[in-house]
Amino acid sequence: MDTRHIQYFMAVYEHLHFTKAAEALGISQPTLSQQIRVLEAELGMPLFDRIGKQVVATEAGKLLHFHGGRMLLAEQDAKIAIRELMSSARGTVRLSVLPSDLDFQLVPLFIHFHSEYPDIQLQAFSTIQILEEVLSNRADIGIALRTPPDKRLVQIPLRSEPYHLLVHSGSELAGRASIKLCELEQIPIVMYPRGFIGRELVEKVCREKGGFQLSTVMETSTAISLLQLVRAGVGATIQPVSLLKQESMRNEIIAIPISDHAPMRHLELIYGSERYISEAHRQLAKWLIDFFSKS
Repeated sequence: MDTRHIQYFMAVYEHLHFTKAAEALGISQPTLSQQIRVLEAELGMPLFDRIGKQVVATEAGKLLHFHGGRMLLAEQDAKIAIRELMSSARGTVRLSVLPSDLDFQLVPLFIHFHSEYPDIQLQAFSTIQILEEVLSNRADIGIALRTPPDKRLVQIPLRSEPYHLLVHSGSELAGRASIKLCELEQIPIVMYPRGFIGRELVEKVCREKGGFQLSTVMETSTAISLLQLVRAGVGATIQPVSLLKQESMRNEIIAIPISDHAPMRHLELIYGSERYISEAHRQLAKWLIDFFSKS
């Protein structure tokens, strides 16, 4: 079975439209249709039902999608392994990270990685869909909030940390040694929008342990802008204290522990359990584990 045929099949399966799949592949629609017919003839079963203009995968198509994805991944891993054998200092590592951690914590580690592997391209990008990025092989390694055990993944615990109330140093709350969860209901809060992992984690604790929802005066999607809003006195925010890495931030923003039912985030490093892991991937994973254990 030619892997090119599998690639053509996967494109049709993704788009469920021959013309759009052909455009994505850069070939003509008649050529794509012919190649799918060749594959169907080889397998002895139709892979798609064509009902008018609608294309629907058959049961055979669904099975091929599952196994075909693994075939293409195995081919990709084989090529990576051979390239690494030819030159252990080349290639690309794709790392997906929660936005706040990418903004405030990991740049020094990236600089160290580049000094050790100058010919390897490190692609670090922020996303809240880390699990999906790793499972779809768009990312090689992810740093995400802990999820239930998944046999498709290698999951390595990194660190657990409580959320604090972060307030401007001139706030009337700045002198507090701690604050109760229930008090957060009356405090103007700046926060991520609903749907963001950190927002949902905090909201869940407030709802289940305090019986209230946060009152937000402003919402923004980056940790940097949240801290800038706190510095400007617009409101307080509820975040891990590790965001206050910069000295200027620590001078202007005070972290107040939540004394009861503090929201906790549990970070883990994840990668696909069936993926080929190069030496550069392994080294970056080791440094990430060490970094989070010490920071």
